[in-house]
Amino acid sequence: MKKFLPFVFLFYILTVSAQQRPKLVVGIVVDQMKMEYLYRFQNDFSENGFKRLINDGYTFYNMHYNFMPTYTAPGHASIYTGTTPSMHGIVSNEWFSRTLGKEVYCTDDASVKALGESSKTEGEMSPKNLQTTTITDELRLSTNFKGKVIGISIKDRGAILPAGHFANWAFWYSKTGNFISSTFYAAALPDWVNDFNAKKGYMNYINQGWNLFKPSTTYDESMSDDNPYEGKLYKVDKPVFPYDLKAMYDKNDAGVLRTTPFGNDYVADFAKLAIEKESLGKDTDTDFLALSFSSTDYVGHILGPRSIELQDTYLRLDVTIADFLLYLDKNVGKGNYLVFLTADHAGAENARYLKDNKYEVTNIEGKEATKNLKKFSTDAFGEDLVLDYGGFNLYFDKEKIKTKNLDLVKVKQAFKDFLMTQNYVKRVYTEEEILANSGADYHLNCIAKGYDVTQNGDMIVLDKPGYIEYGPTGTSHGTTYSYDTHVPLLFYGWNIKKGESHDRKVITQIAPTLSQLLKITQPNGTESEVLTEILNK
Repeated sequence: MKKFLPFVFLFYILTVSAQQRPKLVVGIVVDQMKMEYLYRFQNDFSENGFKRLINDGYTFYNMHYNFMPTYTAPGHASIYTGTTPSMHGIVSNEWFSRTLGKEVYCTDDASVKALGESSKTEGEMSPKNLQTTTITDELRLSTNFKGKVIGISIKDRGAILPAGHFANWAFWYSKTGNFISSTFYAAALPDWVNDFNAKKGYMNYINQGWNLFKPSTTYDESMSDDNPYEGKLYKVDKPVFPYDLKAMYDKNDAGVLRTTPFGNDYVADFAKLAIEKESLGKDTDTDFLALSFSSTDYVGHILGPRSIELQDTYLRLDVTIADFLLYLDKNVGKGNYLVFLTADHAGAENARYLKDNKYEVTNIEGKEATKNLKKFSTDAFGEDLVLDYGGFNLYFDKEKIKTKNLDLVKVKQAFKDFLMTQNYVKRVYTEEEILANSGADYHLNCIAKGYDVTQNGDMIVLDKPGYIEYGPTGTSHGTTYSYDTHVPLLFYGWNIKKGESHDRKVITQIAPTLSQLLKITQPNGTESEVLTEILNK
C-alpha cells in the first residue's frame, strides 16, 4: 500500500491542477431584480432555486451600482466589463449622441444583417458600440478562442453586450417568436436554432395562458389583483388573472411572450439546447454562457413592484432556475460549473402609491418635463434652445446659441436656476461640474462614472428621492438612489465556499473577480477591485 501512496498523491495533484478552471461559467442577469425580492418572497420560494444558490453558495447582500443611469444596457455592460459607462461607452439603452447629432441605440449596427425571421430593426445588431473588453472576451483570448461564449436573452442588449466582441454567438428573441442573431457572428444561423424556431415552442406557453402559479393565499406579500397602480398588458380590460395570452397574441404578435414569466422559461428552454448542441462544458477549455432573464423587467415596468403578477413571475423564475441547475448537474456535472446571479438594475416603488400613503412624491411625465423646458427657453431667450431631453440628459442647440450670440455659460446657469425651481429636482450638474468631479459628492460621483462627454448631454438632472420620470402606473429606474442601485449577487458552484457578506460592494467588482477565479487577464477598462471574500479559500 505504501508503494502506491505516491502515485495516489500524484494522481490527486494532477486532478486538482486540471481543474484550475470550471468547465462552464454561467452568468445570470435578472432584469430589474431588487435585492428586496429575495427577502419578500423567500417563504414562497422552493428549496432548489434561489435558496439553493444562497444556502450552498456565497451571497453578497449589499451589492450596488456605482453609476447613473441605472438602465439595462449600461447595467449589463458594466457587469461584464468591470467598468462604468464613462469608460465602456454604453451610456444608456438609447441616447441622443451629441457627436453624431442623432438618436443612437446601444447595439445598433447598420453594417450587419439580421439572421432569422425578424424585422430589420430587430436584427441589425452587434457589440460595436461597446468600447472596452468583457470578461467573456478575455476568456476567448486566454483559451486561444477554443473556449466558447454564447449570450442568450429576450432583449438584444441582454445577449449582445455580455457576450462581448469575440463571442461565438448572441441570440435574442424576435416578435416573430424566433431566436435571431446577426451576420456579425456568422453568415447563417446554426441548424439547431432553425429547428428550434420551426417548432414554434412559444405557442405552448401562449396557448396555456397565464394564471396564478400557486394558491391565491400565497400572494399576501403583494397588493390586490386589481389596483390603481398597475398598467394593463396589451390593453386588457382589467389587470387581473387569468390572462388570455392567445387573445393578446391574435391581436398582436409573439412579442406578447416577453411580458409574461414564460419569456424566462423560453430563454431557459433555448439555453439548455444551446448547451447540448454547442457542447458547452464538455472539454478542458472553459466555456461561458451569458443568460439574461428579461421578462421580470417587462412585468415590473407595466404592473409594478407590488403587483401579484410580479410576485408570480418571481415564483415561476425560482422554479425555472431550479430546473436549470438540475440540468447543469446532469449535463456538466456538480462541481464543474460556476454560476453567478445578479441584476442589471433594481427599481423604484410606484410614486403615486407612495403619495397615496402620505409620502409627498409623484411621477413626472417625460413629455411634460420637456414641454416645460422648451417653454422656459422661449420665454427667457426668445428661442427654443432645447435640442433634446431624455434619460436625465439635457442637450442644447449649440448652433442656435451661436447664431443668437448667447453666452453658453449663462444659458446653462439660467436653465439650472429654472430646473432648481421644479419640485421634483434635487440637483442639476453641468458638463463642467461633472468633469471636475472630486468624488466628494456621492451623487455627482455616480453621474460622472456614467458620463461620456462625447455622447451625454450638456447638463444632467437628478430627481428627488421617490420621484420617477415615468407614467402613473407600473415603475421605472435610472437614478443613484438605493432602490435603483441595490441588487443581489450570488456565486455558486466551482470553488465557491458557503458564506455571506453585508459589506457594501459595487457591480464593477464582478468581472475582475471572475478574472482572478479563472486566472485570466482582466477586462481592459476595469479598475480591478475584486471581491476577496470568494477568492480566499
